[in-house]
Amino acid sequence: MNWHTLISDPDYVDMVVRLVAALLIGGLIGLERSYHGRPAGFRTHALVCMSTALLMLVTIYETRWFPQISGGRITLDPTRMTQGIMTGIGFLGAGTIMKEGLSVRGLTTAASIWTTAAIGVLMGIGFYFPALVATVLTLGTLSLFRWIESRMPSQFYAHFVVRFDRHAKMDETELRRLMRRYGFTIANLNYRLDTDAGFFEYRMVVRTSSPGNASALADMLDSLEIVKEFRVSPLGD
Repeated sequence: MNWHTLISDPDYVDMVVRLVAALLIGGLIGLERSYHGRPAGFRTHALVCMSTALLMLVTIYETRWFPQISGGRITLDPTRMTQGIMTGIGFLGAGTIMKEGLSVRGLTTAASIWTTAAIGVLMGIGFYFPALVATVLTLGTLSLFRWIESRMPSQFYAHFVVRFDRHAKMDETELRRLMRRYGFTIANLNYRLDTDAGFFEYRMVVRTSSPGNASALADMLDSLEIVKEFRVSPLGD
């Protein structure tokens, strides 16, 4: 098969258009993720969208690789390919979700990968209009909704750990009073005593209406000589 045949065949031209369009749309969504420093960004989303479109071409142009179908003896179900694609993409999305202590991050990126795969399926079968609408809605959700979310009143949650010398620890009542003074409410409280290392530790999840309270609390704890170590880790998605 020569280049002239490839260029003149409308099916081959259509395949190229679908794959390139899927690659560009996936890359566009991935750019937003890369801009915000997510591990699965530009290249990952571009390849996910193109690969799903590529797999759907198998079912759309089945007569190209399985001529017997044209005789009506065999019927392929494109929805089975879609089910397999979305199941596999679920594993890829799960790989972007990271858990650090009580913090879970990467859920939005996992959702964007799954959505990009769905858009790739639509591009692969040539269902351009809903694919383009879904692209606009996805980009709007990742950018505009982020802006809206940043301006909505919400509670700031953090994982808070503070460690004292076992013989000079802060009393729990005093600790609770201190947290209230800086605008924090304790959601739960755990205790840890390590006799070998010689420290006593309070571990808790705290919440406040102002994220700036965390900085004020950290400055105060840094000035206390009895505090051996502390950590304030915001809980993010």
